[in-house]
Amino acid sequence: MTNRDPGQHETLAHSLQPRHVTMISLGGIIGAGIFVGSSAAINVAGPAVLFTYAMCGILVFVIMRMLGEMAIARPGVGTFTGYATLGLGPWAGFVTGWLYFYFWAVTIAVEAIAGAAILVQLLPMPAWLPGTGLILATMLINLLSVRVYGETEFWLAALKVVIITAFIVIGALYIFVFGPGISATRAAMSAHGGMFPAGWAAIFTAIPIVIFSMMGSEVATIAAVETEHPAENVVRAARTVTMRILFFYLGSIAVIVAIVPWDQIVPGHSPFADAMTRIRIPGAALLMAAVVFTAVTSCLNSAIYVTSRMLYEMAERGDAPPVFARVSRRRVPSLAILVSCAAGFTMVLISVISPERAFVFLLESSGAIILCVYLLIALSQITLRRRLETAGEVLPVKVWLFPYVSYALVAAILAILALMAAQPDLREQISLCAILFVVALAAYGLRARARLFEKNSEVIP
Repeated sequence: MTNRDPGQHETLAHSLQPRHVTMISLGGIIGAGIFVGSSAAINVAGPAVLFTYAMCGILVFVIMRMLGEMAIARPGVGTFTGYATLGLGPWAGFVTGWLYFYFWAVTIAVEAIAGAAILVQLLPMPAWLPGTGLILATMLINLLSVRVYGETEFWLAALKVVIITAFIVIGALYIFVFGPGISATRAAMSAHGGMFPAGWAAIFTAIPIVIFSMMGSEVATIAAVETEHPAENVVRAARTVTMRILFFYLGSIAVIVAIVPWDQIVPGHSPFADAMTRIRIPGAALLMAAVVFTAVTSCLNSAIYVTSRMLYEMAERGDAPPVFARVSRRRVPSLAILVSCAAGFTMVLISVISPERAFVFLLESSGAIILCVYLLIALSQITLRRRLETAGEVLPVKVWLFPYVSYALVAAILAILALMAAQPDLREQISLCAILFVVALAAYGLRARARLFEKNSEVIP
């Protein structure tokens, strides 16, 4: 159901193409998490981190397959929050939408701060100034039109894809052709503890680090809404994006651990730069700074897009003030974009005023939210699939071996949450995420009660 008044609102534009959806998905995943964050994962598990990336990639693949199944079974529902509403009820759509909005609003601030940190190395100035400039620049891109956003994200993501592909190719040539050779590489890896220097358990210990660097593929379901054939484009993204991500992640990490001894990789420092330095690529540090800045700008661009579309869809469904469902002459939800940027800018200011307390709270509280969203997506798929099969509907796109694969995914997400709760430095993320989940549920309860009161008031003369 929608609260929109056709006489007052127009629909969003449908000017994105399948190539935009594919690259938007890639851009959402290939960010600073792989270029810099991979250093922490390698430091924990050593070369065995390849198994961690493979497992997390399979998890993301199944999530995308679930979204593809639901999109083709019930086209026109909207994004995954619509599937949550359809599968589990209005409460799930409300909670999923607001938690996801909060996650990406924090991401706006994080990416703006990360981009500012790179810029201040070149032009000394207060960090909040270039951070604000980045938010304003990407806000303008989103306000112009969805086509401008799509094209910008397409080329930013394409640049990252080209750079990673080139890195893998050059790295492989170094290992097998003009470098030390495969025998020397194998000997060097064995000299630092072999494939499993920290034991098998480290593969699982590194999961919380790796899984967060891979999240973002679900953005395809949001962007697909603004294409001519939303359901088909979600399915296409589900089939292609995840396998490409596995190639980029596994390929690049394999090159890194083959060239750079894992115990010499410093957490927080780009292992790509370390590998390129060993290959003797000139200006490796400066090149990686430019690459990371591109990745940060791309993620910031997508974060503003996602938060604004979440507000728009929730307003359409009645889960947010209806004013956010209004679109401009360019058929973009301009007010939702402005409010999303304002939320991100506020968090940037908080990082300046209270970096050790308030901003740390924002970061910690958003940490596990995406896992909760994935859990609700999985539960929605299980419920909706059972309902459709009971009704005798034939599904052209399915999650294989149902319900075993679906339940295995739910168990895997719960296991990751339990693993995070068992690690002292991640435990607070789980606690704060649980509090936010309860707050969102309480907000839904208040909203449902208010609606019931309004309905009863209309009935009583």
